[in-house]
Amino acid sequence: MGIEAAQFTQQVVSGIAIGSVYALVALGFVLIYKATEVVNFAQGELLMLGAFLAYTLIVLLGLNFWLGGLLAVVLTAAFGFFLERTVVRPIVGQPVFAIVMVTIGIGFVARSVVTMIPPWGVDTHVIQTPFSNRTLSVAGVVLSQDHVAVVVLTGILCLGLFGFFRYTTLGVAMQATSQNQLAAYYVGIPVKRVCSLIWAISAGVAAFAGVLLAPVAFVHANMGFIGIKAFPAAVLGGFGSVPGAVVGGVIIGVVEALAGFYLAEGFKDVAAYIVLLLVLLLRPQGLFGATARKKV
Repeated sequence: MGIEAAQFTQQVVSGIAIGSVYALVALGFVLIYKATEVVNFAQGELLMLGAFLAYTLIVLLGLNFWLGGLLAVVLTAAFGFFLERTVVRPIVGQPVFAIVMVTIGIGFVARSVVTMIPPWGVDTHVIQTPFSNRTLSVAGVVLSQDHVAVVVLTGILCLGLFGFFRYTTLGVAMQATSQNQLAAYYVGIPVKRVCSLIWAISAGVAAFAGVLLAPVAFVHANMGFIGIKAFPAAVLGGFGSVPGAVVGGVIIGVVEALAGFYLAEGFKDVAAYIVLLLVLLLRPQGLFGATARKKV
């Protein structure tokens, strides 16, 4: 393989790895929106919380990477459950603007609290993984094992979520709730509890993304701003489409990586939004979104 082809492949793999993180955060947006029609703009901060919990468990407490990462996901999921019960549920039924402002406020509070915790603070932290500082050579292309691990683990999680929603009773109940809450309530599904569990799953997925991102982009108080990139990924795929969130995240990640490598400095930060605007001009509902029709 030529040098140019190898460089292109490396950038694509790197873009897919970062795009996988975008996809997981976008997936959290979609899961909550489908079930409750609430857009959780604190999704990026849940990723940040998961990363800091993983840093505490793995680096400060010395736990195994896999065990520490799993515990961080579980703890963040529990926090998401608590957040829905105590903060979001009391304002359900209020104007959408009010709910959006509350989720934005949650994000600001989370970032402020993180900076006030002594072991975390405003410093940048590193988590070493079993793949750190290792490379993998495939057909003459040298790839970071961290990037490959992100892609593989994201794929495994997405398959696991697909199986959960497709083949388990709770997963089917969550799908029913997301499609029609009133009908789900009439057939005996505990809608309020299901909504809380969806928030927990969404927070857990965000924490999983944070654990994957930590070795690649480090852990710091502002890493929650990745939600700004993940939200357009959800819109690009078709807001409300689970496969669309995954595809949209990967597309934005690859576009960013290629723009950063081949174009002038500054294009990396806007290239994904240009692609988003072009797609929405041609297909306003997104790549996988359905066109909504309402009878008046």
